Amino acid sequence: MPRWVKLAAAAWMAVWFPTYVVLYGWANFLHWSDLSVVLTAIGLWTSSRLLLSSQALSSLLGDFVWCLDVFWQVVFGHHLIGGTEYLWQQQVPLWVRLLSFYHVLLPTVLCWSVIRLGYDRRGLALQTGIGAAALVAARRWGERDNINFAFRDPIFHRVWGPAPLHLLTVYAGTFVVYLVTHWALVKFVPRRETAGQ
Repeated sequence: MPRWVKLAAAAWMAVWFPTYVVLYGWANFLHWSDLSVVLTAIGLWTSSRLLLSSQALSSLLGDFVWCLDVFWQVVFGHHLIGGTEYLWQQQVPLWVRLLSFYHVLLPTVLCWSVIRLGYDRRGLALQTGIGAAALVAARRWGERDNINFAFRDPIFHRVWGPAPLHLLTVYAGTFVVYLVTHWALVKFVPRRETAGQ
């Protein structure tokens, strides 16, 4: 990774990370999306093809859905799926809410990174473990914030049976997202030896 990319990642983390700690607390970093920002920054600093590949699986489709939900609220006056309601909370300073628009930039950074370095297919196994661990930790945190939909799913907003069954159901849907993204990256991103040609 070029030095300016590493410096830009460091500058972003210097603002974003402490702001989120103070305003939302440490548990906020159990969110798959916020965890992905931290791991992407580490991946950029270390030029880790494996870590960046895993976070591409976590973020590309998820951030697209986030952007679509914001667009839906702005255009139609209601959320398509939900999860972006906090952007309209007036008690949170506007500049802090604008920090959430990393969802727009992060997929671009990750696509550029995996094209530059090549896609590491081991990213699927790594992200499977990271995603599962974050989901279980979110369930342990508590129901109030429904982090990673550990208590209610994002589509029907319902509970799918006892905790193990609900977590398995939510993660099955998440794993399908990982698989689809993995397939697309394998198909369209060159291998390491041809990346950059």
